[in-house]
Amino acid sequence: MADVPTKEQRSYNMSRIRSTKAKPEMLVRKFLYAQGFRYKLHGLTPRPSPTEERRKQLPGKPDIVLPKYKTVIFIHGCFWHGHTNCLYFKVPQTSSEWWVQKINMNKDNDAKAVKALKKEGWKIIIVWECDLKPAKAAATLQKLVRRLKK
Repeated sequence: MADVPTKEQRSYNMSRIRSTKAKPEMLVRKFLYAQGFRYKLHGLTPRPSPTEERRKQLPGKPDIVLPKYKTVIFIHGCFWHGHTNCLYFKVPQTSSEWWVQKINMNKDNDAKAVKALKKEGWKIIIVWECDLKPAKAAATLQKLVRRLKK
């Protein structure tokens, strides 16, 4: 028998999920900084020119923006972005139809953001949460640096 939380418990659990400063994101940020890379956060472009009133928000709000390399990095949670054939992505047994719709909407939004960013000339790197687990993290981070230096 599945342990199904009450509406109040589920609401509390969902409220605890952070969209920024999550462990996978912080791991990548700290690593990049230690390697000498400097970046902007959460889709903000570099400082605005004197004629612009404020910074422009990039499509999809990338987690990390590296203006010098014209590259953005998305750090995707395997569940929230529907990572295919991943251990960490399983559709919940309750409200399955709603979750599938929600995750598919996230995937559609991701695809639109990637397309818009490519159109603006940005290189896109997607790092999956499962690739930042202890067994794979070092290799994933080294691969990330190689892609940035390419």
